[in-house]
Amino acid sequence: MLVNQILKAKAGGVVTIAPDATVREAVELLAARRIGALVVSADGKVVKGILSERDIVRELGKRGTDCLDEKVTAMMTRAIYGCAPGDSADQVLETMTTRRFRHMPVMEGNQMIGLISIGDVVAARLSELQLEKDALTGMIMGH
Repeated sequence: MLVNQILKAKAGGVVTIAPDATVREAVELLAARRIGALVVSADGKVVKGILSERDIVRELGKRGTDCLDEKVTAMMTRAIYGCAPGDSADQVLETMTTRRFRHMPVMEGNQMIGLISIGDVVAARLSELQLEKDALTGMIMGH
């Protein structure tokens, strides 16, 4: 299974937040959309960073609620690893697991065209395995 196949199965687009937004605004957006991460981008195409629930909770634990009034750029993860539409689900899953992150922008050149989560990749892989199992079962049963 390829990344572009996973993207086609996803509903909705990428939720972004402007670099000059506050962490409080990010929290409100995360809660309203019931998502785990936001792509920090001024134009929705060029990725400046990713701000996840984990990033926010970690800083809240260290510094308290004062950090909610900072800009998202102060807290976001800047070292972003992206993938391409033609990358395999297995490659993406390996990168996410090794690098210990859950969200990956899908890039064409320098432009973001989507975002996939580890949950998206695992669900796609499970679906693929179920299809393979059904095909093998059909072959064994003579169908």
